[in-house]
Amino acid sequence: MRDEQDLKITIDKYSDTVLRICMLYLKSSADTDDIFQNVFLKYLKSSVHFENEEHKKAFIIRVTINECKDLIKSFFRKNIVSIDNIIEPISKPEIDKNYYIRQAVFNLPNKYKTVIYLYYFEGYSAVEIAKNLGKNVNTIYTLLSRGKQMLKDVLGGMDYE
Repeated sequence: MRDEQDLKITIDKYSDTVLRICMLYLKSSADTDDIFQNVFLKYLKSSVHFENEEHKKAFIIRVTINECKDLIKSFFRKNIVSIDNIIEPISKPEIDKNYYIRQAVFNLPNKYKTVIYLYYFEGYSAVEIAKNLGKNVNTIYTLLSRGKQMLKDVLGGMDYE
């Protein structure tokens, strides 16, 4: 088990990454908060010895993705209707210039969303993504290419790189 100081440092360093990945998958701040706690609780209880910071970051990302997928597959999640789907929002959120890009990425299928997010938002290379997700590098290149094409189709053919 890890000490409190190590946990605080890790949360400070990786909290934004965990929150963004959760929002990509779950689109719910309440579910994101739950997964956030689970991820860092698993980190705290983990006995894995990390070789370096990249190894630690990969562990945090992998745990986050797995926790999100587990929640999505859960019985409770499949058999409820969100109150957000029933009640209209009181006011529209202010839209920044990247809002439509983020929304388009959020709406991609999970296999594309994950690689697009890790490549463009987290700065991982295709080789690193392949290693972290346990997939072939060529598969990652294919997913990136298809995901980019889907984004182009949704965003009107504009190149947002």
